[in-house]
Amino acid sequence: MSNDKITKTEAEWREQLTPEQYYVAREKGTERAFTGMYWDNHEEGVFRCQCCKSELFRSDQKFDSGCGWPSFYDAIDAKKINQIEDLSHGMKRIEVTCAKCDAHLGHIFDDGPQPTGLRYCINSVSIDLDRDTK
Repeated sequence: MSNDKITKTEAEWREQLTPEQYYVAREKGTERAFTGMYWDNHEEGVFRCQCCKSELFRSDQKFDSGCGWPSFYDAIDAKKINQIEDLSHGMKRIEVTCAKCDAHLGHIFDDGPQPTGLRYCINSVSIDLDRDTK
């Protein structure tokens, strides 16, 4: 898969994604806690960006944080994730987006397990589990 930046019109993204995927990935929304298909998923594989299929997280990096969203203590490659200061909703957080297509994935917090101490809190609709890649 190429590392070239992917840019599409909003109409092209709307055609490719479901309304919920579009709301979360393109409009920086969030799914409700404990409702996404991956928050309690324990299958092996690689989690890819829903929009561009870039490999972002491995199942062996996933852990149960109890927050209701899929949580990972690390990304496959830090270069595949952008970290952006997010001051919305009266909070100071770090948003994570896909470096290849700018899809909103979720947020990163510093309350995760070792070895990183990080918790990538990711929306299920922003990722897709590739069970054939481990």
